[in-house]
Amino acid sequence: MNNGWIIVGMVIVTFIPRYLPLAMANRVHLSPTLIKALSYVPIAVLTVIISQTVFYQHGQLNTQWNNPYLLGALASAICAFMQPRLLISIVVGMLVYGVARFYF
Repeated sequence: MNNGWIIVGMVIVTFIPRYLPLAMANRVHLSPTLIKALSYVPIAVLTVIISQTVFYQHGQLNTQWNNPYLLGALASAICAFMQPRLLISIVVGMLVYGVARFYF
């Protein structure tokens, strides 16, 4: 019976923090400035994830030209600036990364 109370407690601890923001969403109104500021959060988080992957391997900064992540990111960025198609930029970056990973 002790395990049952542990499971009930875990359900409560998990459910309440997820439900409360949804229940209060209609009652709280955010300012337009805060809404605009929050719109940049996904871009900032994605930038941090990508930059950590590209520049840090095994806990050390790696900006050498034999870094396949850096070469793939550069190729993808150049391709994205030259044409607006996202899929082509991703494919070019992955191809350059794959070739660089094979050779280095």
